Amino acid sequence: MLKPGVIEVEGEVTEALPNTMFRVAVAPGQLPSIEEQKIVLCHLSGKMRINYVRILPGDKVRVEMTPYDLTKGRITFRYR
Repeated sequence: MLKPGVIEVEGEVTEALPNTMFRVAVAPGQLPSIEEQKIVLCHLSGKMRINYVRILPGDKVRVEMTPYDLTKGRITFRYR
């Protein structure tokens, strides 16, 4: 269940950074008014930290973002 105003997109992790931060490449056409690939700085959601979900570069993930800042997001799901 999404909160109102949250944008949910799918992307691929390109780089793992310290403190459970990741760079995620979002495919073109998923974000409104953006035609080229976009790099988003993301952190893990609380449930993923509690359950020790491991994220590696190359993983497909679901990212939540607010419409106010499309450069930062939260990783909420890792696809198999």
